[in-house]
Amino acid sequence: MAPTLPARISSVDAYRGFVMFLMMAEVLEFGSISKALPDSSFWAFLAYNQDHVEWVGCSLHDLIQPSFSFLVGVALPYSIASRMAKGQNFGAMFGHTIQRSLILIFLGIFLRSMSRQQTNFTFEDTLTQIGLGYPVLFWLGFRTFRTQLIALGTILVGYWLFFAVYPLPGADFDYAAVGVTADWEHNLKGFAAHWNKNTNAAWAFDQWFMNLFPREKPFIRNGGGYSTLSFIPTLGTMVLGLLAGQWLKSDSAPMEKVKRFATLGVALLVVGSLLNWLGICPNVKRIWTPTWVLFSGGWCFVLLAAFYWLVDIQGWRKAFIWLIIIGTNSIAAYVISHTIVEFIHHSIQTHVSQTYDQVFGITYESLVRGGLILLVEWLILRWMYRNRIFVRI
Repeated sequence: MAPTLPARISSVDAYRGFVMFLMMAEVLEFGSISKALPDSSFWAFLAYNQDHVEWVGCSLHDLIQPSFSFLVGVALPYSIASRMAKGQNFGAMFGHTIQRSLILIFLGIFLRSMSRQQTNFTFEDTLTQIGLGYPVLFWLGFRTFRTQLIALGTILVGYWLFFAVYPLPGADFDYAAVGVTADWEHNLKGFAAHWNKNTNAAWAFDQWFMNLFPREKPFIRNGGGYSTLSFIPTLGTMVLGLLAGQWLKSDSAPMEKVKRFATLGVALLVVGSLLNWLGICPNVKRIWTPTWVLFSGGWCFVLLAAFYWLVDIQGWRKAFIWLIIIGTNSIAAYVISHTIVEFIHHSIQTHVSQTYDQVFGITYESLVRGGLILLVEWLILRWMYRNRIFVRI
């Protein structure tokens, strides 16, 4: 008897849509409103959660990339089952995996090269990070639960050791050259200093690796402290998603799945917080520390539990359809948000008014401008959804 095609899980699409919406909503620029209204705690709160924290810690915005990576893992068991149902063997599926990985890597580089004089070879982008680790994730999708756990543990411990054994900068280290100062307020002390910005093992690797590619000028540092090798712990995040996807696809009772996701999520949040508090490994998204894998993974499990309970168990699919529309076309949403924002803005200026975004005053112009851009982007995705046009890689 031929295997049947797996049913699509609406909650996963809604969760993915929520993540993509947060990314698309950057056009609202809450930070500019907060600067114009410095005494407003409301806009300060929104601005904080629409930006990445400087180093240690977590904002809502920091959960976008780990959630997107986590959901790649969640979707993998369904993708494998679908392809097996169509009669594809492992070789054909792995060939498609390599193709998909290369497309993700090159698409990420392409989008980061827009408005540049030459190709901007950079590998810390969400798409490139997923692409670099995806073949290993796919291979793990065919391995046992025990092997998957061993792989996850090896990634976390191995990456921790990689940073822990790298020597700290000496007294004559040129901090200015790497964009920080010796007394930067976010610098960590003691053992945790092994994970400081642009003085760590992953930064050292990039000083060699990034200069293998043609560049406008030699690579010395990444302004945000991001690094190529973060794809390794990002793979750990995807493995957590793979485990979640296997449990989601299992025959367990729906509420048992919710309890498992919620319990594991809280446990990972506690473990991640303790590792950070004890100074064993700081919780830094920008270099994707092992602690960040666990901490952000905890939030991913909690969010998956919430969306699964609301959308698939409680049956609130209609209430979340606006997110599902985005989530079912996440690659299209990603590309749209990185390519046509200025085109939409200038088109509205041309056909409505050059100052259309100042209808409520200069203070709120980013909110008006961003809101209209966001609406147009969503209408494009809704049109694609209604016409069953889905961008797949």
